Amino acid sequence: MELTKNIFFNTDKLVENSTIKISYIGKLFQEASEEVSIHYGFGLNWDNVNDIKMEKTDLGFQAEIELGEGDTFNFCFKNGDNCWDNNDGQNYVFPLEKVQNELLVLEDESVALASVKKLRRSYLWSKKVRLAVYKIITYLPKIISGNYKRKIRNTEN
Repeated sequence: MELTKNIFFNTDKLVENSTIKISYIGKLFQEASEEVSIHYGFGLNWDNVNDIKMEKTDLGFQAEIELGEGDTFNFCFKNGDNCWDNNDGQNYVFPLEKVQNELLVLEDESVALASVKKLRRSYLWSKKVRLAVYKIITYLPKIISGNYKRKIRNTEN
């Protein structure tokens, strides 16, 4: 995903507490800088500031970053000669999305065990009901018509 000219991410959304890969082909790459670092932080106050040296490839400078918590992901780039690419003094600022916790279902272990027991009990009852229906369908017509004879075992030996 390209969020701005010359900066690419390997994801469609920037989500808190996730890992992203960023590629940079901006001014410092075009000026053939040998080494570039990304300087970044989170939120309006640039919390958890960090610098990571980026790897130079044919496709630009690349780095893998662990996104922290905050409303925004703020960053800029600098090379080994201390030249900066900070988006003309405005820095690069992108919104961070919150983790979608409502999609996660967390169950208490006792609740999970109770639901398993209920499922097992209902399964056993369904088996008993099916067996009863089978016996009724099989033997009731024989009893009504009089064709049902009980086998008598010969107990004399």
